[in-house]
Amino acid sequence: MDNARSPNILLGVSGGIAAYKACELVRRLRDAGCVVRVVMTRAATAFVTPLTFQALSGQPVRMDLLDAEAESGMDHIALARWADRVVIAPATADLMARLAAGLADDLLTTVCLATEAPILLAPAMNRVMWEHPATRGNHARLLERGVRMVGPDTGGQACGEHGAGRMAEPASILQALLGGAPLLPLQGRRVLITAGPTREAIDPVRFIANRSSGRMGVALAEAAREAGAEVCLIHGPMALPAPAGIRNIAVETAAEMAQAVLQEIPAADVFIAAAAVADYRPRTTSAQKLKKTADTLTLELVRNPDILAQVAALEPRPFVVGFAAETENLRAHALEKMQRKHLDMIAANDVSGGRAFGTEDNALTVFWPGGERRFPEQPKALLARALLALIAERIEETRASEPMETGR
Repeated sequence: MDNARSPNILLGVSGGIAAYKACELVRRLRDAGCVVRVVMTRAATAFVTPLTFQALSGQPVRMDLLDAEAESGMDHIALARWADRVVIAPATADLMARLAAGLADDLLTTVCLATEAPILLAPAMNRVMWEHPATRGNHARLLERGVRMVGPDTGGQACGEHGAGRMAEPASILQALLGGAPLLPLQGRRVLITAGPTREAIDPVRFIANRSSGRMGVALAEAAREAGAEVCLIHGPMALPAPAGIRNIAVETAAEMAQAVLQEIPAADVFIAAAAVADYRPRTTSAQKLKKTADTLTLELVRNPDILAQVAALEPRPFVVGFAAETENLRAHALEKMQRKHLDMIAANDVSGGRAFGTEDNALTVFWPGGERRFPEQPKALLARALLALIAERIEETRASEPMETGR
């Protein structure tokens, strides 16, 4: 990138041990031809000195909002206008909370409020802090406002724990910042998703079904497409249109869905079974409408094929994600299903009291061997993005081995 086209980059550094990686980010940005100015929080100076960033950037480093000399010219506004793009790396839990609340209690948050430039955050914190509902809520709120995120990555932590929370590597941040688009964690992968209910015919006008609307499966398909995947959605009769720009296969019965899945599964890298497939179907289907001639009617039901178990038993097989809709003992039932069917991951939701089915919002508790994460109630589109990000983390987890940054 030549200097004529290189953006002015304002780099914010908040107080986590990952601040040392921001030094490498400055170097890479300058190699790309960018002019870089650094704003540090006071906590960040405990990890890296301002002099280090001044030497690397070739520009004075700012820390204080109420710097009398700099603010004589309203320098925080000048900084906000100067920047073509703003990146904060690391972005700690505290910094994300203050941004989500719209606070302007230091120079960095004030500049973020005053700028019209796009903002990119590289979160970095302990895994429990990252998974806390308050942090997840702040993350979702910032995304809704158009703030972009890169990471966090998953790996070992400096405190000896292991999980999501590592700051993304400088190369990844550089790509997200200068590429003009978010990283695509499922780029090049093929994702097969099932959605909606199935219908099992009793006669030409009656059927057995359930309350599933298909919204979660559609949200997952759209989120997978946004994450760079090639997506195929196999769906039963849904309460909303099939998503555009995605290959859709419409089915009605569980047997039809099983046939379509088994036909598509050899090409899939990830299988997400979000459909609410009927467990049973009538043994026989009447060719004519049944007449109301008796006080009672007995239907003999037989089990439908277990699509999820069939896919999980394949060798080789894709990364397999199941769903568990429960009305009681959610954790126990979800873990039992995951172990019995040998799944890589299961997303469990409480459907008691009219929750989840047919609603715009949902909450999930996601389990995998040796781990779990709870996503609080939120719009299904946001929930789908969060689940897809977790799936990508789990797929790539083995590549991360360096100690993780923690901080405030």
